[in-house]
Amino acid sequence: MKAFTLLVSLPATLAWLPGSDSGKIRGVNLGTHFIFEPWISDEVWSSMGCAGQNSEFDCVLALGQDAADAAFAEHWGSWITQDDISLMREYGLNTIRIPVGYWMKEDLVYGDSEHFPRGGLQYLEQVVGWASGAGMYIIMDLHGAPGAQQPNQPFTGQYAPTAGFYQDFQYERALEFVEWMTTTIHQNEKFRNVGMIELVNEPVQDVDQAATMRSSYYPDAFARIRDAEASLGVSEANALHIQMMNEKWGSGDPTESLPDTTVAAYDDHRYLKWDGSVAVDKESYIAASCADDRGGNTPTIVGEWSLSVPDDVQWSGDWDPASNAEFYARWFAAQVIAYEKQLGWVFWTWRADLGDYRWSYKDAVEAGVIPKDLDSIYDNSPC
Repeated sequence: MKAFTLLVSLPATLAWLPGSDSGKIRGVNLGTHFIFEPWISDEVWSSMGCAGQNSEFDCVLALGQDAADAAFAEHWGSWITQDDISLMREYGLNTIRIPVGYWMKEDLVYGDSEHFPRGGLQYLEQVVGWASGAGMYIIMDLHGAPGAQQPNQPFTGQYAPTAGFYQDFQYERALEFVEWMTTTIHQNEKFRNVGMIELVNEPVQDVDQAATMRSSYYPDAFARIRDAEASLGVSEANALHIQMMNEKWGSGDPTESLPDTTVAAYDDHRYLKWDGSVAVDKESYIAASCADDRGGNTPTIVGEWSLSVPDDVQWSGDWDPASNAEFYARWFAAQVIAYEKQLGWVFWTWRADLGDYRWSYKDAVEAGVIPKDLDSIYDNSPC
């Protein structure tokens, strides 16, 4: 049973969140824990024997299955620890978003043509158990979909030349995954604080290519999740919220084929780094974030964002994190204030071994850029 303080922003019978004064989701992603993105930690990637490989798929193929399983097990056992979860709570965070791949359900993998590490489930159980014990809310995110939902993206788990997800047989594999994950969440006590499942992270930003995802996969996933819950006797009050990327993402209106959106939730990713409409200067960034309206589909969580700026200026004198901590603190506050006009936010990411706090929440707190008292940003608002 999920016995938490209810979020006032969601229907009263359908949400769970540990008590917080803000009533908002304030969280971090566990990036690279279960889907390794090499850019986040080249050193760890190399130590695993994966140097020069673009994705988990490529590394497993290069190392061989048994050697890869051992290397990834060592990574899963060390990248996020129980001390990290405790530190998140100390820093005022109440939520984690966990990116996982469909290969977590190992019988979905085509053994003759797909190559992914095995054995991740026990480590997923471990981290959700720690988070549940710490009273954190958990979003389970299908970050890597069958066939890859984006081309040439390590976050899908495979550096695929084309996006192969958008066809019926791949949707079926994703449906089997979300059905299995739903059953696992409700039957495994360690998953007791998982209150939301995301159907697919960052699908293509092409309305036509994503058409069958909206018309077929989304409504079918809702049906499979609700049928699984009904078969387990799960009450409406304990039903999972089902999350999709919102319309602002660019894949079309996720609700267009849904008969009932009462238990839907939406994910919005906001990186000014790649927004060419905002002038690249500090005051423009502050102004843009202060005025940012992430409204639309409701309720929306800004599930990915960072303090990173365009590559061509990021190490220049005006933007170097070492000499511009005051600006980054103001910009962090401006973004939080904007995103808390919605249901809240989940920063990307908790840990990044880059020597750059702009992608690492943990490092940004240690650098004094992010305050441990998150409510204090309203006392010193830059907006």
